[in-house]
Amino acid sequence: MNTDKVIQDTLSQIKKARPTMTLVVILSLGTFIVFFQGFMVAPILPQLSSLFGVSVRYVSFIEPAYLLSYGLSTLIYAPLSDKYGRFPIIIFSMIGFILVTGFTGFVNTIDQMIILRLLTGIIAGGVAPTTIGWIGDQFPYEKRGHALGVFFGFMAAGTAFGSSSGALLTAFVGWQMLFWIVALVGLLIFVVLLINHKNFVQDQSEKEFSLTNTIKNYKNIILLPRGWRTYMFVLFNSMFHSGVFAWTGYFFFKNYHLNEEGVGLALLGYGIPGLLFGPFIGKLADKYGRNRIIPIGICVGALSAYLLGMNYTLTLSCIFIATLSLGFDMTHPLFAGIITTLSKQKGVAIGLFAFVMFMGYGLGSLGFSLIVNIGLNTSFKLFGLIAGIGAVMSMLAFKNEK
Repeated sequence: MNTDKVIQDTLSQIKKARPTMTLVVILSLGTFIVFFQGFMVAPILPQLSSLFGVSVRYVSFIEPAYLLSYGLSTLIYAPLSDKYGRFPIIIFSMIGFILVTGFTGFVNTIDQMIILRLLTGIIAGGVAPTTIGWIGDQFPYEKRGHALGVFFGFMAAGTAFGSSSGALLTAFVGWQMLFWIVALVGLLIFVVLLINHKNFVQDQSEKEFSLTNTIKNYKNIILLPRGWRTYMFVLFNSMFHSGVFAWTGYFFFKNYHLNEEGVGLALLGYGIPGLLFGPFIGKLADKYGRNRIIPIGICVGALSAYLLGMNYTLTLSCIFIATLSLGFDMTHPLFAGIITTLSKQKGVAIGLFAFVMFMGYGLGSLGFSLIVNIGLNTSFKLFGLIAGIGAVMSMLAFKNEK
């Protein structure tokens, strides 16, 4: 009788485990399309500059407008998901994302686009951090690296294919149709989410949301030595990757005289390491420790940026784009894994993570825009050197992490 019970319990756990990973993939698709549209604009900056009759530098402020507003919004969405559930917040953000992305295809001026990109960031900010919170609910820490590896693999793939496919599609269908296609794909993913809504399980141990308690929890997390240390590196690493990647499209346009199709193909390598090796990297971190993988990841990214600045052959630069992506995949998912252990209210911890990450994205792309006058290649080298210093510092900061 006891044997039968054990068998039944085991079968029940297997049935639950299978849809859980399926749901990770479905939710990751939502993050994929959000990041796709978030980074599809960068490679077409020269075209938008010509179309709207403004400088490339002015057009480039589209990116920080989106990224900074996205980061600010996560401070609210993630804690709200503790009270109302992960799924409702994701659905709300997806609906808003679809509508505003579709409307963006109708703008007539660059200022209108900047405003709508800012609004898109505010509305879409509930998808990615809430998904990370849900993963934290469903997976124990020793197995969380795998699930987060899948999630960040889709995130990196969204960044990559947004950049490459964005440039390619724009060459064939125009930038307006690009936004409408993304809105349509978002709608399809939204339908899949609705079909699977009954499989989403909310952690019932979460506390009721209140602004006072949320601010208190943010403060408590930041004051933890392990907390502020990790968030500092999230900010640093985000600034580095966003600053470099936001200008890679223009890098290939300027240095190798590629058109939109060529830029798109050159950027295909970004995201492929995460999509192929993200889960494997997560398992390595679970087995050997984040203290070993994180410094290597920062170093890989730093070296990639510096070598891009050396302006080698087109083939080598395409390879460096892929290794730059690998550096991201070896760091950010592992930061997220650490952060999910900082507080029982995972929504608060993840919300702060997403806020810091997107503040870093926005500040990084903004910072690169402000210094790019010293020379594009020199800017890449400078970012690479600073990241190299960060790699050394991370060895000390994460030496006790597992």
